[in-house]
Amino acid sequence: MNVFETLESEVRSYCRHWPTVFDHARGSHLGDEAGHTYLDFFAGAGALNYGHNNPMLKRALLDYIERDGITHGLDMATTAKRAFLESFESLILSPRRLPYKVMFPGPTGANAVEAALKLARKVTGRSPIVSFTNAFHGMSLGALTVTGNAFKRAGAGIPLVHGTPMPYDGYSDHDHHEAPDFLWFEQLLDDPGSGLDHPAAVIVETLQGEGGINVARPQWLRALAGLCRRHDMLLIVDDIQMGCGRTGGFFSFEEAGIVPDIVTLSKSISGYGLPMALCLFKPELDIWEPGEHNGTFRGNNPAFVTATAALHTYWADEQTPKQTAGLGVQTEQALRTLADDIAPETVEVRGRGLVWGLAFDDPDRASAVCTRAFELGLLVETSGPRSEVVKLMPPLTVSPEELHDGLRIVTRAVHETA
Repeated sequence: MNVFETLESEVRSYCRHWPTVFDHARGSHLGDEAGHTYLDFFAGAGALNYGHNNPMLKRALLDYIERDGITHGLDMATTAKRAFLESFESLILSPRRLPYKVMFPGPTGANAVEAALKLARKVTGRSPIVSFTNAFHGMSLGALTVTGNAFKRAGAGIPLVHGTPMPYDGYSDHDHHEAPDFLWFEQLLDDPGSGLDHPAAVIVETLQGEGGINVARPQWLRALAGLCRRHDMLLIVDDIQMGCGRTGGFFSFEEAGIVPDIVTLSKSISGYGLPMALCLFKPELDIWEPGEHNGTFRGNNPAFVTATAALHTYWADEQTPKQTAGLGVQTEQALRTLADDIAPETVEVRGRGLVWGLAFDDPDRASAVCTRAFELGLLVETSGPRSEVVKLMPPLTVSPEELHDGLRIVTRAVHETA
């Protein structure tokens, strides 16, 4: 590890929690150079929904490289981009009656968010953006403006303006208050003396991953969509971590039956962990001037190839959502049994689909559980504003047996850190 400690910046983080040198990976497992194997319930922070080196995606990528397919193409028309767009339209957008235009920003989630915020402001002519408590939307300046975490916001080094936080579902009362949803927000919008400038848009995660596995209820999301319609605000759903099947449907907002004005995707959209991002929006919002938002690596053609293969492999039928639902039930049952075995008042089980969390009253406990899990051969991370949540996010392709093994390690780690 010496070269990493002497040459790499102090900003590195994950390698501090998992102090080994990884060498190879396949499916739900990683291997290090010392010969140890680890089950991966981290999945590249959600970038590896289909596992490491998925053989079907790898074959498509190798064939493309072998025939000297375009690697770097900016936003030029290529056969790889055309195949992706046609597949995305036929397998994802059309069956869901989603009318979106597709924009390729720079290949990161934060860049997709930046594009969404810029477009919302351009369309409405207004600056303020409303976000929610414990939100995470990226580490660039615009994305930090709508991110809640104080530590991450402080890194900007300048005032973060034109953003206003509102309470996320259950923020004030985890039993969900009886007052109508968004009563306070709507009062501010209706009152000319409130001091709230009319927002251009509202940006929301349907399930906050980095924020602590906070799940918004479908009725809360529907109420938010209604509020945006009534007050002429665009609704942006950040589906960067929770999209591409993580919560069940391809988009995390499908269960709520809403159609956001703008959607951001990244992480697992390439299917293989290659950098790629999309900003989707309703056609009437497509008022960009050519080149108004661009980026040198917005045309990552190898990512288009693996993304297309992933769509055809996992989204040509309903098998993936069904499998995710079954694995989610298995996970929830194991975690609730574990919570009942320890002091139930000290831990809360949260989640949906195949993303789950154990939220501890004591943040040190969550960190200790993750450390012990690594020693036992499992990669899990913490999330939440105080790193108080043990976050489980295995690949969607994990087998029931692998999932059982990982949950058994979590159970042991929790008991051994009591």
